[in-house]
Amino acid sequence: MRIIDLILKKRDGGELSNSEIQWFVQNFTSGDIPDYQVAAMSMAIFFRGMTARETTDLTVAMANSGDTLDLSDLIPGVVVDKHSTGGVGDKTTLVLAPMVSACGVVVAKISGRGLGHGGGTLDKLEAIPGLQIQLTSDQFRTQIKEIGIVVAGQSASLAPADGKLYKLRDVTGTVASNALIASSIMSKKFAAGAQAIVLDVKTGNGAFMTTLKDARELAGLMVAIGRNSGRSTVAVVSDMNQPLGYAVGNALEVREAIDTLRDQGPSDLREHCLKMAGHMLHLSGKADSVSSGSELASKTLKDGSAFQAFRKMVSAQGGDTKYIDNPEQLDHAEIITTVNSSQDGFLSRMDAINIGKAAVILGAGRERKNDPIDLAVGIVVHQKVGSNISVGDPLFTIHANNSEKVAPATEEALTGIEVNIKKVSELPLHYDVIE
Repeated sequence: MRIIDLILKKRDGGELSNSEIQWFVQNFTSGDIPDYQVAAMSMAIFFRGMTARETTDLTVAMANSGDTLDLSDLIPGVVVDKHSTGGVGDKTTLVLAPMVSACGVVVAKISGRGLGHGGGTLDKLEAIPGLQIQLTSDQFRTQIKEIGIVVAGQSASLAPADGKLYKLRDVTGTVASNALIASSIMSKKFAAGAQAIVLDVKTGNGAFMTTLKDARELAGLMVAIGRNSGRSTVAVVSDMNQPLGYAVGNALEVREAIDTLRDQGPSDLREHCLKMAGHMLHLSGKADSVSSGSELASKTLKDGSAFQAFRKMVSAQGGDTKYIDNPEQLDHAEIITTVNSSQDGFLSRMDAINIGKAAVILGAGRERKNDPIDLAVGIVVHQKVGSNISVGDPLFTIHANNSEKVAPATEEALTGIEVNIKKVSELPLHYDVIE
């Protein structure tokens, strides 16, 4: 078998066989296929696409390209995992994982870092002093056995083909391929031992899939991959036209997540987490319906058990729990300035993309994977689309450690904000559920 023949086959619209895909992934992982030919294959896939069968085969091959986690001896029943396609202010995992754990379902989650205007769960967790996100397989398994919840980073040995391919896609203009996006996401879930998967597919100006049509297509493809591989899979298509919650920035989002775990957080974040928890608890068999699962999760916020589950996880991973008990002790930015509305009316836009870019300018995110980030900085928005506001009402607050970044960050955020005299409707939180 020759890689050039596979490239030409896909370039000309052909369908790769399972054996061809396996050979490609194995030889790319081992280094026997040079990067320039893998880049050519990625571009051929970008333009020609892949069938659901091809995408499933690619997913399985990448999942099996390195170590896999078998947690069946530690977790009674179904291993359920969740994945979000990313967004601005999306600190869902910090709330969702403890809620589900507090309901008696083991949560073993592999998370990632932020890139561009989208935040990453690992960066947020690192805002908690001492907390370790890189765990060995033995540490991962021990924590599951002892407390039933872990959120950690992906090891280099887990789905290594995906890691290598993503780096190439990032520099060859082939990131925006549904087949490659779906196989990348699902391969990591498979390698981590997930038997049931709940997907949060974001859509809107702050999401990778900006249109509802594209989001539904991606969601449908990932659900098909899960189904074709014998895994129960559900996708929730949710809004990312404005930030989720109010806080955007790592320590700021941890504080907001803790507020939510104490049943005092923003209503949209709470509602979204409860919906996702409902699906996870339903797939796990803990609840007989999604609605009853959401009700069960809601009780964990009210009785404090979700907060305690988060606290136990932080402690188990070396984090200092005094910051969980008193989140105001987390790092603060030196410069805090609020921008107010200059007119009366209704907020018609608070674009997530601009808020996210402004946070990156401040140093809360990274454009490249190895960029350093400032865990203390970010933006807190004070309004939601549809809000009735008056002159002088706060729009957002900048949290900065560099005075030279305040003006450009403010300008970027304001670019995405519009106040209109005409009343506008609130944005929906969810658009669709695909099963």
